[in-house]
Amino acid sequence: YPLSIFFIVINEFCERFSYYGMRAVLVLYFKYFLQWNDNLSTAIYHTFVALCYLTPILGALIADSWLGKFKTIVTLSVVYTFGQAVMSVSSINDLSDDNRDGSPDNLALHIALSMTGLILIALGTGGIKPCVSAFGGDQFEDDQEKQRSRFFSIFYLSINAGSLISTIVTPILRG
Repeated sequence: YPLSIFFIVINEFCERFSYYGMRAVLVLYFKYFLQWNDNLSTAIYHTFVALCYLTPILGALIADSWLGKFKTIVTLSVVYTFGQAVMSVSSINDLSDDNRDGSPDNLALHIALSMTGLILIALGTGGIKPCVSAFGGDQFEDDQEKQRSRFFSIFYLSINAGSLISTIVTPILRG
């Protein structure tokens, strides 16, 4: 197996773990931290998910006509990571808790950071989605059909394992 395959599989596991782990508690964050009602929380959540499934079109266009698969994956992974960092910062109470009562005083700042983070995450996750599996398949020579087939099995196993484990672990960690 080419060495790059292991990095691709591990990266995809971590990306799915991060995405589904964040999604598992996102509505709770909207309701209890940003103090949104059920309808707004649900609407923003589903808009975010829809954007994540719409942006692969953009990722494919960038990869096919401008940067190529590798540079698209690297660039949008950085965007994705920055988005997760912005989301994390947006959830820090003390960021705007000037009177130290345990709740943020400037909710508009937290909302702006959250929406910025979610947009960056949607661009990142959607942008790399059409590129990663194809890039992994490109790592094999024509005579490595068996290894390529096994790669795709392991690749999709890592996606589902990352999703499953994070969906279980994240709520436990939250508790």
